[in-house]
Amino acid sequence: MQGSGLERRYDADGPEAVDRRVLTAIDFAYPGSATEVEYVDPEFTSVCPWTGLPDFGELRIRYVPGRRLVELKSLKYYLHSFRNVGILQEHAVNVILEDLVRLLEPVSMEVSAAFRPRGGIATHVSARFPAAPSG
Repeated sequence: MQGSGLERRYDADGPEAVDRRVLTAIDFAYPGSATEVEYVDPEFTSVCPWTGLPDFGELRIRYVPGRRLVELKSLKYYLHSFRNVGILQEHAVNVILEDLVRLLEPVSMEVSAAFRPRGGIATHVSARFPAAPSG
């Protein structure tokens, strides 16, 4: 946080530590269908980049596939790689969306997370592809 006097924790990995190499896709046998797929990770964990304390939340990935689905074991390992990454909750959701859109080229996708309270305040974050028009 600029000007807050808080420094990034030395014991938290940076966002470059997210393991994108494990993500793989599989062919979707019903391209062009309106099938909606949802994955829920009830125990998503990342780390606050300033305090080094864990952030726990329920992560949801909902999408309409184009020609590919994410392979679930690879998704599990990918999401697990966030456990030691110092990343803002809002940034984590956007990183996951960007990585999965790049891999899968879906018709549409939404990644959302409901993080448990920190300091008495819960955070709910979502990001969409294609992005909603601003205005």
